[in-house]
Amino acid sequence: MTTVKEMMTTDVECCTPLDNIYEAAVKMRDYNVGSIPIVDGNRLVGIVTDRDLVIRGIAEKKPGSTAVTEVMSEQLVTISPDASVAEAAQLMAKHQIRRLPVVEGDTLVGMMSLGDLAIHEASDEQAGEALTEISQYH
Repeated sequence: MTTVKEMMTTDVECCTPLDNIYEAAVKMRDYNVGSIPIVDGNRLVGIVTDRDLVIRGIAEKKPGSTAVTEVMSEQLVTISPDASVAEAAQLMAKHQIRRLPVVEGDTLVGMMSLGDLAIHEASDEQAGEALTEISQYH
């Protein structure tokens, strides 16, 4: 069984609740990612996606100085590093998400993305199934 820990990205760029949406957007651009976890210390408290920035930020005419906490998602779907890759793929498909924070307790230790799933031969079929299910709704 391949675990999430074996395939997750561990070098995760984050923001804190003190950061604003402009800073989150710049990090997304600079690191070429679609989401930024929000951590207080090491504790995961939310996540901001590119969609959050558009729907809850720009479309609501919020300035770049708006706190990330005003647009972040707080209802998080997370996974343990010891979980199987199959379980990660199932969670992504079930919740229609492309990125899954990996936590030990409430501490962020990595991120699992569909891209991480796709690069592993054993999980190609799982990643494809998850992407198919997610893409049907977006």
